[in-house]
Amino acid sequence: MFKLKQILLQKGHGTMLLLLASIALVVTGCGTENDLGKSSGATAAKVTDIPQVSADNYDDNVNGLITGNTLKRWIDNWEASRPAGITGRLVVLQTSTGEAGYEYIASNANVSTYLVAPSEWIESRSNGVIETISMVPSGRVIDTFLAKYGIDPAKDMIVCAQGTAGNFNSMKMGRCWYMFRYWGTAKEHLAVLNGGNQWIGTNTDLLPADFSATASAPPLNGTASVKDLPQINMVLQASLEDMMNIIPAQDVNLLKDGIFIWDARGNGTPGTGSNEYSPDDDTDFRNSGSTQGHPNGALMLQYTSILNTSEGHTYKSKAEIQSYLDGNSDTNGDGFAGADLMGVGAGNAYQSGDVVYTYCETTYRAMITGIATGVIMGLPTRFYDGAMYEWHSLSNVVASDGNAILPWDSPWRTDKSSISMFLQYSDPAGINPRNITNAYAASANAIIDEDLSYKGVTVNGSNTAVDGGGSGSSGGGNLLPPNPCGG
Repeated sequence: MFKLKQILLQKGHGTMLLLLASIALVVTGCGTENDLGKSSGATAAKVTDIPQVSADNYDDNVNGLITGNTLKRWIDNWEASRPAGITGRLVVLQTSTGEAGYEYIASNANVSTYLVAPSEWIESRSNGVIETISMVPSGRVIDTFLAKYGIDPAKDMIVCAQGTAGNFNSMKMGRCWYMFRYWGTAKEHLAVLNGGNQWIGTNTDLLPADFSATASAPPLNGTASVKDLPQINMVLQASLEDMMNIIPAQDVNLLKDGIFIWDARGNGTPGTGSNEYSPDDDTDFRNSGSTQGHPNGALMLQYTSILNTSEGHTYKSKAEIQSYLDGNSDTNGDGFAGADLMGVGAGNAYQSGDVVYTYCETTYRAMITGIATGVIMGLPTRFYDGAMYEWHSLSNVVASDGNAILPWDSPWRTDKSSISMFLQYSDPAGINPRNITNAYAASANAIIDEDLSYKGVTVNGSNTAVDGGGSGSSGGGNLLPPNPCGG
């Protein structure tokens, strides 16, 4: 059973919590002209700047989580009803085609609906240590995306939608939100649509005429660039290095430590191995990884428990989500309260002020949990985008090519009891080799550093940890977050 959270050792960690709240601004001045280069007017976000609190009635939202009723008002009279500060188009990005009769939100002079391929939300990238699949796209890739669909995130209202309601389409909708928010799109210009097309077409004010059998053709005429967006939101991503720094030296069960690590992989009955992704069953191994388990201190909460899966995969109410986060309620009717899934007493799960770190196998399911905490509940949330695909790759275990994935003395090994509860896969033939960039890299923040550079941000000084030095891989020691402008 996944146990509760992590412990922050007193040495160094009293200041870490303060830095987590202001991780993008340090005394060297991430907001100064010298440090930000050509983006001298940019704003380096704190982890507490990213989240937004939804209205109790989701119909009242004009960004974040919106309903079909809000979308209907916009479609009917965009010029008169669009939110304050929006001067461009209404752009709907569907992750799939909707059901028959509800294929696409209908386009008009001010509304464009595009079908986006799954591959356009992600990119395989190296963090300096390992190449990982399904990461947030690079600056070049997202600017190509903006050009393809003619989107200007500084002017347009961007709505991420499922199309056909489903778990995976909800996940892709979350990755849409994550990609835009990470690259600096203001929350006032970004929304996710609550429910699949057919559900909102029969349960909200939308009419059959508001749907179309065809999507808009990409105009291929965009000129906007994320380089021009003033917000720097890279703090939304937690790197491998960040995760290693916040994890305790043992899998302890202590409360009110300021960190809430949400493992979103589970989707079934607790204690049954394959559904719970427990580390004691070979059937739980995923993506031909070398180990299975979880980082110390992680909690497993079912991502489906915060969705109304029979109601268009809409999000449950704020009160229901809060109760589940608290560990008080059985929100999906399976006979297990959140506390049962976490192995903690009722009321002893999320604690006020905690920063949420969420992940799954490839940070798809975690997009649902992250929307719940960061867009609905207004809780500071970071995504470990490398996820367990990355984490369970970084071991000294021999793969099918006869070579160990990492050498025994690599500082980036996660197959250590000091940072992981894990089980080694027993058959090398079932372990795929991984693309290791540098087993002895000084930092695992290469993706964030690359993205900061694309935005014109120059990090002042080294990205290595300042208390304890080195790579930041001591596994629960007393290291500070290493990237002052967003890692």
